[in-house]
Amino acid sequence: MKRSALVLAVLLWTGALQAQSTVDLFHKAKAQVRGEDYKGALATLDALDAEAARPGNEKVQQQLRAPVAFYRGVCQASLDQTDAARASFETFLELQPNASIDPSMYSKKAVAAFTAVQKMAPSAGPTGGGSASLFNAYQEFKPPPNISEPPSATWAEGPVRWIMTAEEKKTWAGLTSDGERVEFVDRFWEARNPNPGSADNVYRTGFERRAAFADAYFNQDEKKRGSMTDRGMVFVLLGPPTYGGRRPIKNGEDSSEALGMSTVTSTNVAMAQAGAAVSSPTGRITTGQSAAIADRMTGPGSQAAESNNNYQEVWHYRKEALPKNVSYLQVDVVFVTRHGYGSNVLQRDPTILATLDAARKRPQ
Repeated sequence: MKRSALVLAVLLWTGALQAQSTVDLFHKAKAQVRGEDYKGALATLDALDAEAARPGNEKVQQQLRAPVAFYRGVCQASLDQTDAARASFETFLELQPNASIDPSMYSKKAVAAFTAVQKMAPSAGPTGGGSASLFNAYQEFKPPPNISEPPSATWAEGPVRWIMTAEEKKTWAGLTSDGERVEFVDRFWEARNPNPGSADNVYRTGFERRAAFADAYFNQDEKKRGSMTDRGMVFVLLGPPTYGGRRPIKNGEDSSEALGMSTVTSTNVAMAQAGAAVSSPTGRITTGQSAAIADRMTGPGSQAAESNNNYQEVWHYRKEALPKNVSYLQVDVVFVTRHGYGSNVLQRDPTILATLDAARKRPQ
C-alpha cells in the first residue's frame, strides 16, 4: 500500500510539474511577443507544444490550442511569414470565431494579417451547407481599372497561358511586331466570345476579374504574381470554391482527415530512401533500411520541421460550381505547404487535372 501511495504521489507531482511548466512557457512566450522577440517566442511556443503533448496534459493541450495559434500568427506575420501566419490565424478563428485583435498591442503586420483572415473566415462550415468566405470575398472584390493585360511581348507569360492552346502558343512565339500582337490578342478573345461580334465579351471580363483577384489574394513572394501560383491557376480556371479550409500537417504525418483532403507523400523521406538506394552497391535498399531512414527523419529523436509551416489547404467544388462538361458531383482541390516541399503546391491527381482541362475554354 505504501509503495502504491508513493507511486501515486510521484505521478501527481510529475503531472503538476508538467502543468506548471506549460503555464511558465506560455507566459514566457507572451512576454517575448510583447518584447517583439518573435523568433524567440516561436521557439518557446514549439517547446510549449512539446510539453503540452506529454501524457497527462491532454486538457491543458486543448486549452492552449487557440491562444498558441494566435501568438504563432502574430509572430509569423511580424516576421513576414505570410502563409504560415494565415494558417495560424485561421486555426485560431476556427476555435474562436468571434475573436478580434487589439491594434494597439500588436504589430501592424500582425493586425493586417489577422484582419485579412477574419474577412475570409467561413460564413458557414462544410456541414452547414454554406459558402466559404473566399466566394464572398470574390463577390465583393472591386478590380482595379484597366485590368486587361497589354499585348506586350510578355503577354503570353501571364495568366492567359492557362488557357492558350499549343497552336496559339506557337503562333504567338512567331510574332515580331506590336501590331501583330494586338491583332492576335483581339482574335484570341473573340474566339472565346460566347456572343461572337458582341463588344461585351463576358468570358474575357470574368477571366480578367479572376486573374486580378488571384493577383491580390494569392501572392507568395515578390517574384511571382498571385495568378501564376498553383492556387492562382485553379482560381483563374474554376473561380471561387463552394467552401474551403486548412489544417496543419504534423511531423511524420502522411495522411489527412477526410472531408475531401488527399494523402500527402513524405517527399523528404522518399528522396532520402531513393538516395540511399542509388548509393547502395546493389542499387536498392532493404525494407529494414528503408524503415530506419523513415524513423531517423520522422521519429521522436529527430528535429521536427516546423509544424506550423506545414499545412494542407483544400478547396471543395460542388457540382454547381464546376464546368458544365464535368460529370463529378464534387471535386476537392488540395494544396500542400510543407518544409522542403514547397508552398501551396497543387496535388495533381487525375480528377483535378481532368477538371482543370475541362475548364479551359477552347476557341470556337
